[in-house]
Amino acid sequence: MSDNSGVKDMRAWLQSERSGLALALNTARGGLRILETLSVVGRHGLGWALGDRPPVPALLRTTFESLGTTYIKLGQFIASSPSIFPEEYVEEFQRCLDRTPPLPFHYIRETIESELGDNLESLYQFVDPKPLASASIAQVHAAKLKNGQDVVIKVQRPGVKNVLLTDFNFLYFAARITERLAPGLSRSAISGVIEELQAGMLEECDFIKEAGNLKAFNVFLRDTGNTQAIAPEPVMSLTTGKVLTMERFFGVPLTDMSVLKKYTDDPAGTLISALNTWFSSLMMCDFFHADVHAGNLMLLEDGRVGFIDFGIVGRIRREAWDGMATFFNAIGCGDARQMAEAMVVIGMTREEVDVAALARDIEGLQGALGHVDPSALMQADRNDREVNGLLMDIVKIGEGHGIRFPREFALLLKQFLYFDRYVQVLAPEMDMFSDNRVDMFGAIDDMPDGFLH
Repeated sequence: MSDNSGVKDMRAWLQSERSGLALALNTARGGLRILETLSVVGRHGLGWALGDRPPVPALLRTTFESLGTTYIKLGQFIASSPSIFPEEYVEEFQRCLDRTPPLPFHYIRETIESELGDNLESLYQFVDPKPLASASIAQVHAAKLKNGQDVVIKVQRPGVKNVLLTDFNFLYFAARITERLAPGLSRSAISGVIEELQAGMLEECDFIKEAGNLKAFNVFLRDTGNTQAIAPEPVMSLTTGKVLTMERFFGVPLTDMSVLKKYTDDPAGTLISALNTWFSSLMMCDFFHADVHAGNLMLLEDGRVGFIDFGIVGRIRREAWDGMATFFNAIGCGDARQMAEAMVVIGMTREEVDVAALARDIEGLQGALGHVDPSALMQADRNDREVNGLLMDIVKIGEGHGIRFPREFALLLKQFLYFDRYVQVLAPEMDMFSDNRVDMFGAIDDMPDGFLH
C-alpha cells in the first residue's frame, strides 16, 4: 500500500516537475521572443534615425516581415481590412506576402512522430519530403496511407503557437498603453482588433477545429443533397492539434481556362455549382468559407468542385446578411441608389447620410466593378490586389459620407468580388444575378428568423 502510494507520489512529483519545466521553457522562450522583437524594432528604428526614411506604411511593412509569422499575418489582416485601417496602409500591406522558406524535413518528421506517437514508417506508406506548400503557420506534404489512399499532411511549424501567444500579448499590452496615451482612440479600435485577430489565428492553429470544419462542411453538403461540391475528408486517427491528415484532391484551379476545358465542356456550370454551394452555406452551414481565392477552389477530375483550406471561416448574423444581400443585388442590377441605401443600413454612422450624393459617387465606381482583365485571374497576387482595390474604393466612398462598415461586411464582400470576377472571365455570357440556375437570395427568404447566426 505504501509502495503504491510512493509510486503515485513520485509520478505526481515528476508530472509537476515536467509542468514546471514546460512553463519555465515557455516563459524563457517568451522572454527571448520579446527581446528579439525589441531588437528588430530597434534596428529598423535606428535606420530611420540615421536617415533611411521610407514612408511610415513601408517602414511598418518591412518591420513586420522581419518579425515573421504573427506580424506577417497581422499585415495581411491590415491588407484585407479597408473598413478598419487607412488606405495607405491597406495598399502597402498588399505587398506583405506569406512566402516562408520550407522547413527541413527532419522537423516535419519529428512533429508528426511526436504528435501521433509512432515512427513515420509505421504511420504512413509514404511521405514526400518535398513540401507541396509552405507558409508561416504550417507546411503541407503529399503522402499515402497504409491502404494506398492519397492524402496530404498539414504540419504545424514547431513553436508557432507560443510565438503567436507571446507576440499578441506584447501587442495587446502595447495597444492598451497607446490607448491610454491617446484617449481619443476607441478602446476597441486597436486592442479589440488585436483580440479578434489573436482569436482567429489561434483557431487557425487548431487543426482539430479545422478538421471539424471539413467534416461539418461535408455534412452540410450531404444534408442539402449537394453532389456537385466536396471538401477533403480528414483522417481523424492521424490528426491532432498540430497535424492534419486529409484526403488529397486531384484537379485544376477554377481560373485555368485552358486546362479547365479538358475537364468540362461547361465552365459556367462549374461556376454555378461553386456559387450555389457557397451562397447556400451562408444560410445552412454554421460558417462560410472565407478565403475563396483561386488556389482554394478546384475542379476535380470527377467534375465536382473542391473547396479546400478551411483554416479561415466566417460567420454572419441574419440582420447583417439582409443588408448585404440587398447590396449585392444592387450591384447586379446596376442600381446605384439601392447600393447607397444598403450601405447606409449595413454601415455605422451617427450622421444623416445624403443618399442621393452617395449614389452619385457610387456611379463612378460601377465601370470598375464590371471590368476584369482575364490575365489577372491567373496571377494570384495581382488578383488579390485588384479585389482589395475595389473593396477599398467601396469602403472609401462610404467613409466619405461618414459611414464605417463592420469587418464582416468587408470579409463577405471580398468573397463576392472573387466570384464576380470568376464569372466575368470564365463565363462572361452569364449574368449571375438573373441566371435562374444561380440561387443567390431566394432560399434566404424561406429561412426562419434566427436561422442565420
